[in-house]
Amino acid sequence: MDYTKILNKINKEVKPYFGKGKVASYIPALANVDPNKFGISIQCIDGKEYHLGDSHEPFSIQSISKVFTLADVFYQIGSKLWTRVGREPSSNQFNSLIELEIDNGIPRNPFINAGALVITDMICEQQVGPKLHILNYIRKLCHNPNIEYNEEVAESEAQNGFRNAALANFLKSCDNLKQPIDQVLDTYFKQCSIEMSCADLSHACLFLANNGKTLNDTREILSFRQTKKVNSLMMICGLYNEVGNFAWRVGLPGKSGVGGGIVAVVPGKLVITVWAPELNQNGNSFVGIKALELFTTLTKRSIF
Repeated sequence: MDYTKILNKINKEVKPYFGKGKVASYIPALANVDPNKFGISIQCIDGKEYHLGDSHEPFSIQSISKVFTLADVFYQIGSKLWTRVGREPSSNQFNSLIELEIDNGIPRNPFINAGALVITDMICEQQVGPKLHILNYIRKLCHNPNIEYNEEVAESEAQNGFRNAALANFLKSCDNLKQPIDQVLDTYFKQCSIEMSCADLSHACLFLANNGKTLNDTREILSFRQTKKVNSLMMICGLYNEVGNFAWRVGLPGKSGVGGGIVAVVPGKLVITVWAPELNQNGNSFVGIKALELFTTLTKRSIF
């Protein structure tokens, strides 16, 4: 497969789609990102990798961080995780309170904000220094010791995270948040502010394409069965209330973030990460989805 040729073709064909989305503005620190940034990185399980455009420039990964915290907790405590978080897609926005109240404080899945707050709470329960633990966990996955939090983005989220605070308080009222609310929110805002490049993310997520093992040291991050389950959750929940459209157009497990990044997994083959900051009305990268749709069409690599 000539991935270099395919990436160049994608780069050419997505040009007309720039300008049709909007950079996230509800987090003020993200509003100043150049909307014309565009990068793609492919990491294959045979060790080969391919890059295009701004693929080595760090950006705020936002909700893509939820994949890492979920994998960490799932490996540590196993199926006990699912007594506090569901495994069903949400029909509402990622920060909605509606379903949480209907479901008596049990979030529909670990990728909506309420579910991610519960996962973060579990990390705060297990770790003395949860923020450093999350950072080190991700650094080891992508073999990049320079991964850092963006303090400006974290502070911007904390100052404007009223909906997340409401979710945390509701979870606490339902006894589904065990640690102090301020600690959980601070850790959550920090994890979302982590900056990584497309290349970093493709490296870090390769275990999801490689039966739960890292490429370089074959370290087990998840068991085969757990890897299958995380990929299935990404398929049905990873792009919030746009998962149906993403499955229709792309046909891969994926996870997006409002920083404009999307990670997608071809099980047994590779991980591809796209970054394009302009978002559609559902909070997902407008150009990124088109690029991934072109990728699966041109390569014929889809789970369907």
